[in-house]
Amino acid sequence: MPEAPLVQDAPLVRDLRADDRDGWGEVWAGYLAYYQKDLPPEGTSALWDRLTGPAPHPQMFGLGAFAPDGRLLGLAHCIVGPSTWDTADDCYLEDLAVAEDARGRGVGRALIGELVRRAGERGWRRVFWVTEESNARARRLYDSVGSLTDYVQYEVRLEP
Repeated sequence: MPEAPLVQDAPLVRDLRADDRDGWGEVWAGYLAYYQKDLPPEGTSALWDRLTGPAPHPQMFGLGAFAPDGRLLGLAHCIVGPSTWDTADDCYLEDLAVAEDARGRGVGRALIGELVRRAGERGWRRVFWVTEESNARARRLYDSVGSLTDYVQYEVRLEP
């Protein structure tokens, strides 16, 4: 017998708050494990402080998607900044993560939808993100809510 859906209705999406730390930490840890990244605890603490601390980073914010019982189902970390191509700001969706048992149930779509709603409301020029070419599950969602561009991403990684 199939498991009952975790999310009956669209999740509540709102800004992350300090009291969301435990649920956020669980989803964040799963996201890091998926990407096989080992972020030291001080890196995770610094990110949390940038998102929700007493002096949050002025260009960063985090959204959470919550089940009716208050459980954090997914997160989005975003960076808003100026564009050289327009007078309006751009919003980079740097991280989008959904708890493993909530995937495929509209959580990621709800997070992106709220982000796009805010972008329109605040006059941002665009919302954009990157993903691995092989991330087929996420790309099915992304193909339905955004447009695949012709651009290829390059980087020069600087290690301390």
